[in-house]
Amino acid sequence: MKRFSSHGSGDFAREDFRSLGQNVIFEAGCLVFHPENIELGDNIYIGHQAILKGYYKGLMSIGNDVWIGQQCFLHGAGGLRIGNGVGIGPGVRILTSAHDQPAADQIIMEAPIRFQPVHIGDGSDLGAGATILPGVRIGSYVQVGAGALVNRDLPDNSVAAGVPARVLRIREATTA
Repeated sequence: MKRFSSHGSGDFAREDFRSLGQNVIFEAGCLVFHPENIELGDNIYIGHQAILKGYYKGLMSIGNDVWIGQQCFLHGAGGLRIGNGVGIGPGVRILTSAHDQPAADQIIMEAPIRFQPVHIGDGSDLGAGATILPGVRIGSYVQVGAGALVNRDLPDNSVAAGVPARVLRIREATTA
């Protein structure tokens, strides 16, 4: 039987981060793991009970002017880059690792873990409860609908929703 061990308490101090910008707000109940592998820009809000799950490897990098809703789970083991001006709705899950497909008689939890980066482009918005799977690249200015399961790349300016998420339309640029 495999034995499990704790990953720590999730307690953190501001000086523990790889880098930490100005005006970063952590609401009550936030947990941060491996802050030495997390970079946070300026003007970031992190809602109540959110988890920033850094890892001993992989970099989590969050740009400027980012809003992260309550009870979000952001995983950085495979590498996570969130651009500037991104909104992440309450309860969003961003995953950067998963178990490989095991043999039919193999315990799934014992299959090797595959690490893949996730990138969220500038100006994008992830609706409440959306899940982003490992290896996905979300372009800039993308709107992901609430509850969507994003398992493939989404192009710039797209609007996507569903399980699995599908592009519904491409947003038109405004002319000034």
